[in-house]
Amino acid sequence: MINTFNWPVRVYYEDTDAGGIVFYANYLKFFERARTEWLRDIGINQNSMKDEYNAVFVVKATAVEYYASARLDDELRVTVVVEKTGRASIVFSQEVWCGERRLTSAKVTICCVNMAQWRSMPIPEPVLTLINPALFTKLD
Repeated sequence: MINTFNWPVRVYYEDTDAGGIVFYANYLKFFERARTEWLRDIGINQNSMKDEYNAVFVVKATAVEYYASARLDDELRVTVVVEKTGRASIVFSQEVWCGERRLTSAKVTICCVNMAQWRSMPIPEPVLTLINPALFTKLD
């Protein structure tokens, strides 16, 4: 069974364009917020990760598809599903929903980076132990 994390987001005026719909790039912000809250929910504090391991997660790749538009004041639900993980990366499947209508879907890959060298590094073992193995399929 795949576990799905859900995060609510309301559309504010600042999220919209002149036509009153959510500007397409703002969906990336919604995805980012949901991933951050997922990390928090499973016990990973990104500030602690930075301080303890000199490591941060950065976005390596995105592929986004748009199906419908959100509008001002819409209440959205952003989903996070971990598809797979590698030594230094995690691939997510994410969607934005307004009620029963899917608005956007994305594949997002994040990479663990050493801040001193700004190079990829293995995800610290204590961080990996907080990621439930039932949520993903190991790459290696």
